[in-house]
Amino acid sequence: MLIGRLGLDSARIPHADRHGLVWLDRGRLLVEDGCLRFVTAGGALEAGDYQLPHQSISAVLLGPGSSVTHDALRLLARHGCVLCAVGTDGVRLYTAPPLSPDTSALARRQVGQWSVKATRLEVARRMYALRFGEIVHTRDIEVLRGMEGARIKRAYELAAERFGVPWRGRRYDRAKPDAADLPNQALNHAALTMQAAAALAVAATGTIPQLGFVHEDSGQSFVLDIADLRRHDLVLEIAFGAAKEAAKGRQTVDRLVRQRAGDTFRRKGTAPEMIDAIKTVLGDGGEPVGEAAVVPISFGQADGSGEEAS
Repeated sequence: MLIGRLGLDSARIPHADRHGLVWLDRGRLLVEDGCLRFVTAGGALEAGDYQLPHQSISAVLLGPGSSVTHDALRLLARHGCVLCAVGTDGVRLYTAPPLSPDTSALARRQVGQWSVKATRLEVARRMYALRFGEIVHTRDIEVLRGMEGARIKRAYELAAERFGVPWRGRRYDRAKPDAADLPNQALNHAALTMQAAAALAVAATGTIPQLGFVHEDSGQSFVLDIADLRRHDLVLEIAFGAAKEAAKGRQTVDRLVRQRAGDTFRRKGTAPEMIDAIKTVLGDGGEPVGEAAVVPISFGQADGSGEEAS
């Protein structure tokens, strides 16, 4: 009566062999004869009716102007493909139903390394090395945080100078976020877009958001850890470029940040890079997390050759 309704459990493909993320917007996600289809008026894809290989992708990113049927949600869940509702160009993550990976290896590795103080610090040091290309030998997490704070403070100054934006230091009042100057507002908005990309990566890997190695108190501590891997370059590139443009008064700073973030994330493949970074800092694939070398993750640096970094 309902052809193909139950799907084929035996056809499930391991996530390690899947093709990653599919971006969809301005259309309807539905099921026909047991197949996942997306009918779009035109957006990320040209207008048309597409059949999606739901068994061979890890996540569907569903953007604005879209709807999804109950059957589509059931089919995605049956085959372990996560559906994330995202903002324009993926700079916001509104919801992500729990991903059920075919292995608990990364989550177990995360718990094991988080639960022991010594290995928790080793992972934090690995994160620092990925950010700044420098292996630190301190055994004190507070010292590590202090070093990080000094480095990022100097990075703010250099980025402001590069973009020609007046900078009077990092100031943020949570009670009055719009009272900050343009560069600080832009930094706040840019940090949110980076957290969205990191949340996508955490959802796609099935790791645990609450168990951070540098951050501790937030329910999104690990998301914040991964987002911070790009705070010194991409966040500054996005924020100070948007602040400079917003000073002309043509568009609001939050809109400019979203536009620049979406373009930057697409060009640099930020979410896939963060997925690789999670596997690296947790030592996926049998590589120990310790004082070996800085693992060569391809994290691009902001362009310092001119006023506008592209």
